[in-house]
Amino acid sequence: KRGVLLRRPAMEIAMKRRTFVTSTLGVGLFALLAHAPFAAAQQGPVRIGVPTPVQLQVGRDTQDAIQMAIDEVNARGGVLGRKLEMVVADETEKPEAGINAIKKLTAEDKVDVLIGGFTSGVTLAQLPHISRAKTIYLGVGAASPAITQRVAKDYDNYKYVFRVGPINAAHQARQLTTFISDYVIGELGIKDVAIVGENAKWVQDLVPILKKGATEAGVDVRFSELFDTQTSDFAPLFSKVRDSGAEFMVVILSHASSDVFAKQWHDARFPMPYGGVDVKSMDGDFCQRIDGKSVSEIAGNFAVRAPITPKTVPFFDEFQKRTSRMPVYTAFGAYDAVHIYAEAVEKAGTTDVDPVIKALEQTSYVGIPGLIEFDESHELKTGGKYPNLLFAQWQEDCKREVVFPKALRTAEPILPPWLQKK
Repeated sequence: KRGVLLRRPAMEIAMKRRTFVTSTLGVGLFALLAHAPFAAAQQGPVRIGVPTPVQLQVGRDTQDAIQMAIDEVNARGGVLGRKLEMVVADETEKPEAGINAIKKLTAEDKVDVLIGGFTSGVTLAQLPHISRAKTIYLGVGAASPAITQRVAKDYDNYKYVFRVGPINAAHQARQLTTFISDYVIGELGIKDVAIVGENAKWVQDLVPILKKGATEAGVDVRFSELFDTQTSDFAPLFSKVRDSGAEFMVVILSHASSDVFAKQWHDARFPMPYGGVDVKSMDGDFCQRIDGKSVSEIAGNFAVRAPITPKTVPFFDEFQKRTSRMPVYTAFGAYDAVHIYAEAVEKAGTTDVDPVIKALEQTSYVGIPGLIEFDESHELKTGGKYPNLLFAQWQEDCKREVVFPKALRTAEPILPPWLQKK
């Protein structure tokens, strides 16, 4: 009995200790769980850095679309309990300014992700600085294939770079080739064409692929020339095109003055229609601001207000409601990029770069222009259910109608008024 009496206090002490430890763990776990939202709040917002040319519509639309997506994500509670916020830096269209924008956003503003871009030459100059900053970059404006080729060639250093939009210049060239073979040859019956474009990196990438594809499709490329982006008098170029014997002029424009080009083409009553890739013509007010002189021009668009996906028409309507203008192509990628990044962070359970990159590589997101997925070089997949080029034509009263692909046609195509048969 004495042994039992001696052991009982020890047993009681052990039981009290277990009770104390269990209670302490319970209280600690409760405190940790209760503290979690507070801890997330203490981390501050997730910062989205936006390098973009703020004076251009592509830049304004990038910012407005990102803010629109941020508002939607924040209305749902943010990501991992943290709100999103936007920080903007003006990259202009010059490489030096673009590099400074990246340095500011990553070194000074300490952003978690970069969403933006427009000029391929600027983006290519920024890539080494994005790599050194080890910051995820979701491109929404530049089209040169060389951007994502860096990822393929040197994954460890450039794994941070993804293209959400637009489809790259090589894919644009292939889809433009289809437009030429099926519409210019197939419907207009024209085989003699001229190819003209601005002397910019993405056009230098595009034109050789386009010429090869067009030739293989049966086109006779009678003339091809790249002109300086500062050109303001297109009369000499038009004379060369006319003298070449071409009957359709394919254009590739982004930074050059599309307004001046269209006005001078119209005022000269140039004896052939034109179309291709004309980024400024994607502006919703392009036709109106040049007094209807672009009527009959056909330009590739990455999305239009049509039921491409369940999100396309609602996005266009909400954007117009907010801004009183129709969005240009950078807006589609910018809006989708915010949602794609937010989903990746939620999936990764952190904003740490490497887990988010792995989550981004698994992206399968229904966006504005189609299903968004990335290949092994973080390039946007294209064709079929993925984003495509839609060719829209400015028609009477500056209405924009899809004329190609034929399956998505919203109106019959027209010729320039002075070429129409009476």
